[in-house]
Amino acid sequence: MLRRAYGKTGYDVSLFGMGCMRYPQIADSSGKMVIDKEKAVEMMHYAVDNGVDYFDTAFGYHNQQSEALVGEALDGGRREKVKIATKQPFWVMKTKENMRKNLENTLKKLRTDYLDVYLIHNIQDDTWGEIKSREIIAEYEKFRAEGLIRAVGFSYHGKAETFREVVEHYDWDMCQIQQNVLDVDKEATGEGIALAGAKGLAVVVMEPLKGGGLANAPASVKAIYDEYPADRKPVEWAFRHLIDYPAVSVILSGMTTMEQLKENIAIFSRPDATANCLSDKEKDVIARARAAYEAIVTIPCTGCEYCLPCPQGVNIPGVFARFNDGTMFGTFEPAKRGYSFMSRGKSDASFCADCGECEGKCPQNIEIRQELKNCHEKLKGWIE
Repeated sequence: MLRRAYGKTGYDVSLFGMGCMRYPQIADSSGKMVIDKEKAVEMMHYAVDNGVDYFDTAFGYHNQQSEALVGEALDGGRREKVKIATKQPFWVMKTKENMRKNLENTLKKLRTDYLDVYLIHNIQDDTWGEIKSREIIAEYEKFRAEGLIRAVGFSYHGKAETFREVVEHYDWDMCQIQQNVLDVDKEATGEGIALAGAKGLAVVVMEPLKGGGLANAPASVKAIYDEYPADRKPVEWAFRHLIDYPAVSVILSGMTTMEQLKENIAIFSRPDATANCLSDKEKDVIARARAAYEAIVTIPCTGCEYCLPCPQGVNIPGVFARFNDGTMFGTFEPAKRGYSFMSRGKSDASFCADCGECEGKCPQNIEIRQELKNCHEKLKGWIE
């Protein structure tokens, strides 16, 4: 298993990290889907025993059951072999006392006295101002001074401009960002990775397979990958795109089967899976694959945001982007999870009042109101 330095922390970690958000599930006696505990624990044990020593979980994953399962799986000797990163979402940080109680509960669930990394979960453009005004970071510093946490970080979904502001605001130990072959110029962007790395932050990448969508390429993309002489599956192309970044410390993947776990460990154990591993020819293959993916998009939204602000707060380009992701990959399950965050923020398509103000401003002449209805039907229904 290849390893990298974790920013300026002094940690040395496996380049491949285990995301604890997509464990296998089974139906319980009432028909509700729950974690298949036996298979999930088996996967975690296999990961640790085969060199994976970075585990990423969060307060809300698997309906708030992930942390407890990780704690149980790592108990009895494996905890000391790994680094655990977990996150407290801003929406549960009601008061300072509440923040501390949440951390104490997390420590109990994980069966540990301290966290290697503690993140402010899912900083976005519209929450960053309040995070600063309520001095949330200062509370994290108190936790560190007490030995409850060892490194302070944040996970991020939002615009590149706000990401740069967050990075510059505080001497963070790490950041966790969405990045993949389709998001080079979106979210934090490739330039954001370079900025964070230059400041000494460990850069942890989430959604390297875009919720699993990039693991199975449509015919037009597969044809491009097949032109290259080396026999590589789409999942390896997606991972190698990120392995190429020298500033990236950990690439996370949430897996639902042992087969996926073994395949990923094999990819990250190859001796040529190193920083700057991509040749110009390989970069060209990835660029052409990206263009082929983008050509599949069915709603011709360019993300220009001329339709905004919506009087009801609907994030119209965000809704369309998630719908287009589902169309690209031939499955809407990953897109549904992203859409659920929009629902929580009251910016999903269900809040459309059918006023039509947006349609008069759209340079692509999209029938926005009808498309929003179509999108909502496809994207609603995610259960964490």
